[in-house]
Amino acid sequence: MPQFIINGGKKLKGEIKIAGNKNAMLPVFAACLLTKEKCIIKNVPDIADGQAMLEILMSIGVKVERINAHAYSLQADKIKTTDLNPELTKKLRGCITLMGALTARFKKMSMQHPGGCLIGKRPLDVHLQVMEAFGANIKVGNSQDNTPIYNITNKNCKGANLFLEEQSVTATGNAIIMAVLAPGKTRLENAASEPHVRDLIIFLNKMGAKIKGAGTNTLEIAGVTNLRGASHFLVCDNVEAISFACLAAATKSHLKLTGIIPDDLKMSLVTFNKMGIRYKLEKNTLELFPSAISAVEKIQDGLWPALPTDAISPFIVLATQASGTTLIHQWMFEGRLFFIDKLIRMGAKIVLCDPHRALVAGPTKLRAKSVESPDIRAGIALLIAGLIARGTTTIDNIYQIERGYENIAERLRAVGADIQKK
Repeated sequence: MPQFIINGGKKLKGEIKIAGNKNAMLPVFAACLLTKEKCIIKNVPDIADGQAMLEILMSIGVKVERINAHAYSLQADKIKTTDLNPELTKKLRGCITLMGALTARFKKMSMQHPGGCLIGKRPLDVHLQVMEAFGANIKVGNSQDNTPIYNITNKNCKGANLFLEEQSVTATGNAIIMAVLAPGKTRLENAASEPHVRDLIIFLNKMGAKIKGAGTNTLEIAGVTNLRGASHFLVCDNVEAISFACLAAATKSHLKLTGIIPDDLKMSLVTFNKMGIRYKLEKNTLELFPSAISAVEKIQDGLWPALPTDAISPFIVLATQASGTTLIHQWMFEGRLFFIDKLIRMGAKIVLCDPHRALVAGPTKLRAKSVESPDIRAGIALLIAGLIARGTTTIDNIYQIERGYENIAERLRAVGADIQKK
């Protein structure tokens, strides 16, 4: 299996262009199913999760054409099935937005419970709440290995007044996708409002949808009869930007991140200010300078616009290089912090208080070790730790990292990192 071999302890310098948003790409790809016409999606990150989603779409009959490394055309004019292949969906939790897209246009679909990162319990209750709110009939069966199978039909879809039981990003995406073709008006409350949700709304409105309230927790949607094809440039990935910013600060490097949206980094920059991290923020760039880092009382994730849960793992590594003790509070997923044992093996002084809280003392000199990436965000955190540690660090299961970070080794080598993929 491929590995990353990292010779750490080096200072990095240069520019890194932030890729398109992974979490916007997946629902935007799904939304292409809502029209027979061709859609052009640009700024697509070249990552494993994108390829997995395209493979699922091609398997049901979507015509996919690669225009270049970061642009694709998709046309769903001749769909041959609405039953998703479980061998494909087990690779990708983000394919859950196909539940809404297929039901909205074709009035039926079937899929097994999807896979994805193992960061805790991730039930589909709120997704089923969405489908039922729009009049869907859901029958749940089981596969031979007892994985739930969802069979959904909806012949009388209509607009709904819906208060989501939780601010789930993907469930909000499913609700929006269902509502745009549902006759009547939909009011969606307690909706997620992350940048990637906003980007989905922008794309759908280009297609002819009538959605108001982008960027807020209440959406008003008037259903339309048909949607047209559209061209769309995906928003940049704010979590990738935060990851590289933490990498720069933790390795005391001088890096300039380009293609960012400053408003999507506000809470991270509040934390950087408190930690004494020096940076220069301009219209589309964030430049970070080597800094003496101080611990803060607490770093906590939360609902947007708070710190994204996907950003907690890089911040944990950053805290190991800060003077003092920092409480990490990650309340969303009970398995998110379980990779900490690997950082402890590398010399980090961390006490895991419970599945949601950890105390990190620093600064510590991390030691090079052989570790394995359990999920996307833990993987990038371990990669940052490997860049800090003197000596040779080996990271296995790098597929997890490559699911979310485009050409990560090549991009880091360009700014001076000694990292190889073997």
